[in-house]
Amino acid sequence: MITLAVFNDLLHGFGTVLHPMNLLWAVVGVTLGMLVGILPGIGPALTIALLLPITFNFSDPIGAFIMFAGIYYGAMYGGSTTSILINTPGESASMVTALEGNKMAKAGRGGPALATAAIGSFVAGTLATLGIVFLAPWLVNIAVNFGPEDYFALMCVAFITVSATFGDSPVRGLTSLFIGLTLGLVGIDKLTGQPRLAFGVPDLLDGVEVTTLAVGLFAMGEALYVASRRHLVEEKLEPVRGSLWMTKEDWKRSFWPWIRGTLFGFPIGALPAGGAEIPTFLSYSTERRLCKYPQEFGHGAIEGVAGPEAANNASAAGTLVPLLTLGLPTSATAAMMLAGFQQYGLNPGPLLFAERPDLVWGLIASLFIANTMLLILNLPLVGLWVRLLAIPQAWLYAGILVFATMGTIAAKPSVVELSMLAVFGILGFLMRRFDYPIAPVVVGLILGPVAESQLRRAMAISLGDPLVLVQSPLSATLLAIAFIALVAPFVMRGLARFKADED
Repeated sequence: MITLAVFNDLLHGFGTVLHPMNLLWAVVGVTLGMLVGILPGIGPALTIALLLPITFNFSDPIGAFIMFAGIYYGAMYGGSTTSILINTPGESASMVTALEGNKMAKAGRGGPALATAAIGSFVAGTLATLGIVFLAPWLVNIAVNFGPEDYFALMCVAFITVSATFGDSPVRGLTSLFIGLTLGLVGIDKLTGQPRLAFGVPDLLDGVEVTTLAVGLFAMGEALYVASRRHLVEEKLEPVRGSLWMTKEDWKRSFWPWIRGTLFGFPIGALPAGGAEIPTFLSYSTERRLCKYPQEFGHGAIEGVAGPEAANNASAAGTLVPLLTLGLPTSATAAMMLAGFQQYGLNPGPLLFAERPDLVWGLIASLFIANTMLLILNLPLVGLWVRLLAIPQAWLYAGILVFATMGTIAAKPSVVELSMLAVFGILGFLMRRFDYPIAPVVVGLILGPVAESQLRRAMAISLGDPLVLVQSPLSATLLAIAFIALVAPFVMRGLARFKADED
């Protein structure tokens, strides 16, 4: 229920964050966040981890958390820039944006793509932050009632939806997914403590790094693919064609994807084990089905940028709900923020709202401020970012390889990690060459271990009874949706072939 007390708390939060020193930390946070979002391989979690020792000397933790929140939101904005312009996601949650955004950029519509991403991020971030203020208790109650079988069913929906949607062939999509699921098995089995698929290499015991896989498949794979076709097909990039800004038609086509993306991102982000990847893929799938111009998907549909970007930023806000109310991090960045709370002797949860309301509501109010700052910073820079496409391709992709390598070294300095980056780059090249979708591989790596963990928990609780997966109405419904999503493409293709034979 919306009460006067909530408004009073929020106003006190704005009073805290509008202090000049706290405003300075907000500017530092959003600027750093935008930069680390743009650089492939260096995400907000790594940045917060590097800054934690510095903030330990802060006399008041409020400034530190305002800066951390700015980094988090800024990285979500920045990740879309390189995704759109050079098909290199700075953050794993920006992978979906690259699918349509990069096609728009190559067709000379990088300006509208960046604009719809920035405005959609602002709309979604604002609505989702309002959701934190007013809907957190209700959403936490729903999340608490989720059982392991419900989480597993939700993962199945994400797996099938992603695999069936990307690419022209569902079989190829499923093949890509199983590559990712196999990579997700690498490392130490959390239940038995035994190494799996590590082949005696100590560096593999921690598993495959998501950033290494994403940067290898997207950045290095793209660079190798472009280089291989340089003397066969000269790909013409148009830095700008027409207006840098969105047209009336672009606004009309982006509005509802922004709203739907927010509705996907915030609730799923607020769920434990939710994350930003699931809602962005679900948003893309939904927009592809609802779009009035389905033929544009795969060639630069603005709905494919607007929806996932909104879902991405709404999910970023949603992850703060379980963190602040339950002390439960649902992303790597949230986990680093939890470490920051513990560094100051604070325990996120219901008691935090009572013990340190100034910190909690100052942090929430700072999200509104950071969101506004990022919109103000990003829109004027659209023209500058788009001019990156005018850089000669040889220089551009050589720079991508350098930044990809530097990002990987910064995240995990290891010869094995660099070797894996090279292997994933070759894999990304081969998948492009033979028309296999790349996104399901990364989804399989991210969500595979989570799905395995939830399935094993459900089976342990039920003493090995597989019927536990359909005893819950929610899990049964989600599994039914997953089955329909799996079968539907094959049925539709069979009907189309039957109709063609009849004609």
